[in-house]
Amino acid sequence: MSALSRARDTTTCLRLPSLPIYSNLTNTIPLCSFKFHINHSSDTVDPTCAEIIVLRHGETVWNVDGRLQGHIDVELNEVGREQAAVVADRLSREFKVSAVYSSDLKRAFETAEKIAATCGIAEVIKDPDLRERHLGDLQGLVLQEAAKVSAVAYRAFKSHRTNQDIPGGGESLDKLYDRCTSSLERIAAKHTGERVVVVTHGGVIRELYQRACPNGKSGGRVLNTSINIFHIFDGDRWTIKTWGDVSHLNETGYLKSGFGGDKTSG
Repeated sequence: MSALSRARDTTTCLRLPSLPIYSNLTNTIPLCSFKFHINHSSDTVDPTCAEIIVLRHGETVWNVDGRLQGHIDVELNEVGREQAAVVADRLSREFKVSAVYSSDLKRAFETAEKIAATCGIAEVIKDPDLRERHLGDLQGLVLQEAAKVSAVAYRAFKSHRTNQDIPGGGESLDKLYDRCTSSLERIAAKHTGERVVVVTHGGVIRELYQRACPNGKSGGRVLNTSINIFHIFDGDRWTIKTWGDVSHLNETGYLKSGFGGDKTSG
């Protein structure tokens, strides 16, 4: 789907329930963003669609620092590895998975490897089109300092124009949207009637939300290892079954760190 198609898409988004609230010392933020019921008792998938469980990678040191990652290949930190283990355990208990796909960046691929191993999948399939948005001259900068260090790139990053590239080789939102939605549709075409896992990045997941819900409000924060389930029918009809589910982190000591991981695109 092209950026032009994005503008003209009239897909109706599912109505989303009100959000529970989690409060920490600095702000008030949604606990589990839009969450639909998951049928834990059945491994079956609608034979007319592909069910794609899309997750953001675990936490990195740069997430904690508020540093913009983009295409820079940052590894998970220890908390991120624990988050990956927790979500992998949950997926292995609740879902029968046919395949695991991932961005080729280390933070996503390491998360995906843990999921694949725990779910009994032999290998992770890498797809560079699942990478985070390239942030050009902003990559490696702390977000709060970016406006001073690279004002032109920062203005481009904050622009409401979806066709605005970021200086230094950075992508527009339209380019990100085209490559990541095309990737998910290719995956869906290969797995009709099956359930697969895709591990990717916050910016990508926000664009996937826009594809499924073009007339809806923003999906809000995309937390580390949050579970977002899409149903894709015939490549061109998308629905959201589950959005922003981090209940697996709520049962551990890693919920607060999950929120911290959305300080930047990554």
